[in-house]
Amino acid sequence: MNSIIYAGKHLITFSTKHHSHSEWELVYCTSGQGQFEFGDKVIKYGVGDLVIIPPLIPHSNVSDEGFTNIHLHIADATFRFKEPFMISDDSEGHILNAFRDSFYFFNSEIEGKQLVLEAQGSLIVSYVTAFRHVKPVRGIVDEIKNNIMQNFSDCSYKLDKYLHSIPFSYDYLRKLFKSEMGMTPHDYLTGLRLQMAEKLLCSTENLDQNISEIAFVCGYSDSLYFSRVFKRYYGCSPKNYVAQKRKER
Repeated sequence: MNSIIYAGKHLITFSTKHHSHSEWELVYCTSGQGQFEFGDKVIKYGVGDLVIIPPLIPHSNVSDEGFTNIHLHIADATFRFKEPFMISDDSEGHILNAFRDSFYFFNSEIEGKQLVLEAQGSLIVSYVTAFRHVKPVRGIVDEIKNNIMQNFSDCSYKLDKYLHSIPFSYDYLRKLFKSEMGMTPHDYLTGLRLQMAEKLLCSTENLDQNISEIAFVCGYSDSLYFSRVFKRYYGCSPKNYVAQKRKER
């Protein structure tokens, strides 16, 4: 299942003729832009977009400026849809990395590479499933979100300093992030820290000795300040929260 049976690349190309495949075709645009045409349906794409095409659906690919891509054929893919659609990669390029690895292994002489290609196929199918219903956000918002995710556990992380380093108005970034994510960057940072703290608190046995340590690994150098923020977020102190959860269990 989900086995990659072909991996190829288009160098600079302006069109592909009308055709279809007996397997699922997944096409990741690495440069340029264009559109896939499926009879009455058109899907426009650009760099970082992935178009997923079910078996036996005729299509063509055209571009005025030209495109390059990596395209895979996957046999017996475990998708649960019947129409072609498009998703966008995240700012970290997780899907692109998987496509590059798949292209490398398919065209290598590595013994037993089929096991890797099956694993890569399942990974890519999982990415598509996970990303399909993710609301697309503007590039700068995605960059801010990922910077926060990478640094939220660091006590020395200064979100304001990072935001001021971006060549946009601080207030503009704050409003743009809130309009896309439903919360400010600082609220997003606090949520990540406290959700991690909640998981660690509920997994510790020696609570009295570990609150300050948990606060530190979640990005708070001051355990008293951490406790105040935690209480505002969850409605009770860390100790009382854990006692309540243990009583419920």
